[in-house]
Amino acid sequence: MDDIKIRVLGTFDILVNDTSVISYVGKTHKGCTLLRYLIIHRDKAVPHSDLYDILWQSEDRTNPESALKTLVCRLRNTLNKCSKDLGKCILTVRGTYRWNNNFPCALDETNFERLCDALKDVHELTPQTRDKFQEVLSIYKGDLFSKANQDTWAISRSVYLHNMYEETIERYIDLLRARDEFDEIIVVSRTALDIDAFCEKFHISLMDALVQTKRNNEALMQYKHAKNIHLRYLGIQPPKGIQDFYMNIIQGGQVLDMDIDSIRNELRGYDAAKGAFVCEYAVFKEIYNLQLRSFERTKRTLFLALIMLKSVDGQLMDPLKLDDLMTDLLDVLVTCLRKGDTITHYSASQYALLLPLQSDYIGQNVMERIKTAFYRRHRNSSVIIDYRLGLITDINNGNGKS
Repeated sequence: MDDIKIRVLGTFDILVNDTSVISYVGKTHKGCTLLRYLIIHRDKAVPHSDLYDILWQSEDRTNPESALKTLVCRLRNTLNKCSKDLGKCILTVRGTYRWNNNFPCALDETNFERLCDALKDVHELTPQTRDKFQEVLSIYKGDLFSKANQDTWAISRSVYLHNMYEETIERYIDLLRARDEFDEIIVVSRTALDIDAFCEKFHISLMDALVQTKRNNEALMQYKHAKNIHLRYLGIQPPKGIQDFYMNIIQGGQVLDMDIDSIRNELRGYDAAKGAFVCEYAVFKEIYNLQLRSFERTKRTLFLALIMLKSVDGQLMDPLKLDDLMTDLLDVLVTCLRKGDTITHYSASQYALLLPLQSDYIGQNVMERIKTAFYRRHRNSSVIIDYRLGLITDINNGNGKS
């Protein structure tokens, strides 16, 4: 009897004695879709009419029943060529087809669910439970069939399994944290982030473990990585929890026994810097609130500006090209603005600025000067600058130009 393994997590593959045969089965897209659908719905018999809709959708079929029978027959023959009697995994039951749950094969999804259910109520780590958590990490290679090849009917099941994975790994990390096993948390968090690069909890658990093990530079690099992928692929700042943790990283890297002279020497380095101050968004928010308190007391004026790059035709720009242009724009901002001004990368195509200015008129001149300097560098560029400028106390009435 051949050893049959089926993988659906992160990919779709059929292994016969550890040799993949999916290239033979997948020669017909509809046959592969039929097989995936029956596996995922293996606990029920699927009516022919449901399969017509899944396999042919809007295609015009004069005799869909005959086409379905032909497809199933060919699929069974292909499976039997891969392994004797493998075609028996598809059963015909009174006008329906269903997956043969008695067919001897190992399905990774079944093993994954069994392990997660067994770990639901675990409150301490033992050698046995640790092995089970590690097995979950090794089995779950990604979302159902991988997102690239995911049909709409698989999305709900895929989300369910993904949430189960996150909950199980979060429980594992909590148990590791209770034992101060921060090195293992780093390994587990990085493995989990390979599956879901945008998961806030895994980013925070990784950064926290790095701080706990005095690896603050690595924690800072991880924060910047999280920020960059959110800006590049989602066009937004990372979630608030990740932003807030930035301050923990900074505080974790501070030395408590520094004397006044040492601090003064460190602070003196800021005076040597030219141009505006560039910072992470979490720091920008702190500076915003500090300056707001100061300007409320002194009655001076503070402006918030948002400057954005966009293509002339209104189409989305290539991410790599946009990154290069944003780097150039940042250089222009630092050069054109003063030391008292503050800059942060707000989104993939936007910078936010804090500008202590005397009037809106001066603010408009500053923004136009920035535009001129940028266009001087990119005379024939197909991008334009758009900006908004508003008094902090009346930001809804901000002015803007392109």
